[in-house]
Amino acid sequence: MQLILISGLAGAGKSTALRILEDSGYNCVDNLPPTMLPQLVEMYSLIYNSKKIAVSLDTRSLILLRQLPSAIANLKQLGIQTKIIFLEAHEDVLIKRFSETRRRHPLSDDKKTISDCIYEEQEVLSSISLMAHRIDTSDLSANNLRSIVKQFVEADYSQLNIVIQSFGFKYGLPIDSDFVFDVRCLPNPHYDKEIRHFNGLDEPIIDFLKKEDKVKKMIDDIYNMVSPWIKEFSLDNRNYLTISIGCTGGKHRSVYIAEKLAQNIKIDNYKTITRHRHINQ
Repeated sequence: MQLILISGLAGAGKSTALRILEDSGYNCVDNLPPTMLPQLVEMYSLIYNSKKIAVSLDTRSLILLRQLPSAIANLKQLGIQTKIIFLEAHEDVLIKRFSETRRRHPLSDDKKTISDCIYEEQEVLSSISLMAHRIDTSDLSANNLRSIVKQFVEADYSQLNIVIQSFGFKYGLPIDSDFVFDVRCLPNPHYDKEIRHFNGLDEPIIDFLKKEDKVKKMIDDIYNMVSPWIKEFSLDNRNYLTISIGCTGGKHRSVYIAEKLAQNIKIDNYKTITRHRHINQ
C-alpha cells in the first residue's frame, strides 16, 4: 500500500497535484481529516483492493491538522508507506492567483488581507512542511509540476533522494531549497552570440564551460561542501535534500553545473533527481 499526502498553501496547486495523481492511477480524496486516514486505507484496501491512495490535506481541516504527526505514526506501525508533498509559492504569486481566480482564501474573514491569510497559513502548516518534500510552484507550468510529482511518487524511499535543480535568479529564489549556490561569477556563455541560444545540456555550452578552470573549481568546491553532510541529513530521516544552483537566467551555467554535480553525487551511490526550472524560459 502506498499513501501520498498532499498539503501546502492555498493557491499553490494542491488540486492540480491531486488530479495528476488521479491520472496516474491513484484513488484520490480531497480534504480528509487526518484522524480518518487509517480507516480510509483499510476501506480502500479491503473493499476496492486498492494499493495507491492520495489524500489532500489543508487548512479547511485546521483543528484536526495538529493530529497529522500521530496519524502518520499509526500508519507506519501498520506498515503503510506514507509520503508527503508540500506545495508552496512566493507570496506575490499566490496573491496574483487569488486575484485572477477571485477565489476566497480558506482563512479569510472581513478583517484579514490575503497577505495576512498567507502568513497565518504558513505558520499553521510549518510543522507539516518540515515533514514533507517541498515543491515551489511559483513558476512551474502544469507539465513541469506533473513531471516533478511523478518523480516524487516513483522515488526510492529506502535512502535519501538528492534533488539538484538549476534556476535563474532573475525569476526568484526557489523556496524549496535546502542549499543554494550562486554561480553568476563564472564566465557567461550568453555573451557569445553564436552559442547563447543553446542551453547547458548542449555540446556548444558544455565545450565552453568545461575548458574554464573556475567552473571546474566551483563544481569541486560545491561537492566538497555538501558531500560530508549528505549522510547526516540521511540519518535525520530525511527523504529528500534539495540543492539549488543559480545563474542569471537558469539556462547555461547553472544547468551545466547541476548536471556535473549530480554525476559526482551518483558516484557516492545516492539517488539523484535533476531538474532545470528555467531552461526553456
